Amino acid sequence: MTQAPATPKSSSRRHDREIIALAVPAFGALVAEPLFVIVDSAVIGHLGTSQLAGLAIAAGLLMTAVSVFVFLAYATTATVARRVGAGELPAAIRQGMDGIWLAILLGVAVAALTLPAAPWFIDILGASETATPYALTYLRISSLGIPAMLIVFAATGVLRGLQDTRTPLVVAVGGFTANAVLNVVLVYGAGFGIAGSAWGTVLAQYGMAAAYLVVVVRGARRHGASLRPDTAGIRASARAGAPLLVRTLSLRAVLMIATAVAARLGDTETAAHQVVYSLWTLMAFALDAIAIAGQAIIGRYLGAGDTQGARQVCRRMVQWGIGSGVVLGTLLIAAHPLLLPLFSDDTKVHDALLPALVVIAVSQPIAGVVFVLDGVLMGAGDGAYLAYAMLATLAVFAPVALLIPAFGGGLTALWWAMTLMMTARLATLWGRTRSGRWLVTGATR
Repeated sequence: MTQAPATPKSSSRRHDREIIALAVPAFGALVAEPLFVIVDSAVIGHLGTSQLAGLAIAAGLLMTAVSVFVFLAYATTATVARRVGAGELPAAIRQGMDGIWLAILLGVAVAALTLPAAPWFIDILGASETATPYALTYLRISSLGIPAMLIVFAATGVLRGLQDTRTPLVVAVGGFTANAVLNVVLVYGAGFGIAGSAWGTVLAQYGMAAAYLVVVVRGARRHGASLRPDTAGIRASARAGAPLLVRTLSLRAVLMIATAVAARLGDTETAAHQVVYSLWTLMAFALDAIAIAGQAIIGRYLGAGDTQGARQVCRRMVQWGIGSGVVLGTLLIAAHPLLLPLFSDDTKVHDALLPALVVIAVSQPIAGVVFVLDGVLMGAGDGAYLAYAMLATLAVFAPVALLIPAFGGGLTALWWAMTLMMTARLATLWGRTRSGRWLVTGATR
């Protein structure tokens, strides 16, 4: 007796279960990451507007220095998931170890560059005289944690590729909790000010990196995968991540242009921008939970040669992205009376914040689809297209944003420009997924 073919409704339920199993823990882990910045913003914001403006500059630079290497997570997730789909588990873990070794090498190099160049970076962003000392202090201390941050990226990618998003959730919650406690103790209890916040973050990041390494090393030993660095494997990991590096550099250029424009609008606008950016990032990470599930699921389906399943789960995740965006935008509008006093006591900062928050709220459904499709194409290993698409988006955004101060625009205009950027991303990603050119099967792309 043959089994009846799956109905669209039963396929949707099956895909929902797959998405929920990976996305819900990923959501918790992803939300914990921007909460590091939000905790820093909330703690430092009550020290003064200049301190918060300094954090905005330093945090933007630090996140750029680290986030350009997020391919360590994304590329590792896709390559490991393909191996898992093809039934090659030891090879999957070995490939993940190569990514971790690459993360260590890159982390040490980036930290060594950032420490001496910190004053120059801050000056380039146009920080005010009052904000510069605080930005310099925070950036120099926080740069010591860059190697740990990159190890966290790579190890997280290994576990996601193995279809495990629960372990990253546990580690992220532990890291967030440690960061929050250390911030309060070192900033207020020990009286270290903004330096205490930076040291708290560094200590929490190294604790997370150590926890991840324990889990990955145990898995490697259990499946007989080598822990030693392999030059050819590290080079292969670098080649796989190169297009995503270009894509991420272009995205970070967008965000740094936005920070630079805000810095030229004054300390009040810069401080308000830091709060808006923190909340926007929080919602982006929340929406990215579905994209993380997409990376792992799509990679596994294509590794197993199931293009139909990959298409079906892609469609379902787009529906999830739209719905999640509507919910998050609504929650932001409803919660804004509680959010404004949380970050600053300055009424001028509040006045600059409110209209910008409305802009990011109404744009969340667009963001939901963008993050989902981005994750789908990453899971498929379609990094070259993502690089070209993000470069085109940067070309659309940059002239619009840079003209805002010249035409007397404020923070609200800047965030409308950010919405234009997200709309451009939507157009490029939607066209690619409709074409089907990303559906390449096999254990390797």
